[in-house]
Amino acid sequence: MPGSSGQESNLWLAYAMLTVACWGLYGILLHTGQTTMGVNDPNARYKAFLWVGIAYFLAAVLAPALLLLLKGSDWSMSGKGITWSLVAGVAGAIGAFGVLLAFGANGKPAVVMSIIFAGAPVVNAVVSLALHPPAAGFSSIKPQFFLGILLAAVGGMLVMLYKPGPSPKKSTASIERPAETEQR
Repeated sequence: MPGSSGQESNLWLAYAMLTVACWGLYGILLHTGQTTMGVNDPNARYKAFLWVGIAYFLAAVLAPALLLLLKGSDWSMSGKGITWSLVAGVAGAIGAFGVLLAFGANGKPAVVMSIIFAGAPVVNAVVSLALHPPAAGFSSIKPQFFLGILLAAVGGMLVMLYKPGPSPKKSTASIERPAETEQR
């Protein structure tokens, strides 16, 4: 932006890092919500997803509606913009549900989310290139770009193949209990 300070021009990076932190915690928080929804509840993932939807309603419906009201918006919106925004929301919701289904199929948060966060940039890059090819042609793309895609895919695969195993469970029989003393 012309006339902007260096601090303002990097505001996008702060917002991106906020998203990294939130999405980095998303899988762990969602898994905790699902597993603490009810012991052996076969519907725990659906209950957790219900509350994710309620959170989306609060954060993604009420908050922007309030901001639009406060900023005096005229509420006019293009049909195409509404359609693409709804498609994006459905894709995000299906993705969130996929995370829960992966957890329900015994996927561990560290592995599931690593695969998702390694794979999503690859999908983004490929689709973005297909929709918006470079003006100078595909031959103008630097090899480092393709190396980055390859490294992201290999990173996701390595996390899946070499994930740490579960910690050994301690036997309750081997745990000695201190002798009880009577108080008189």
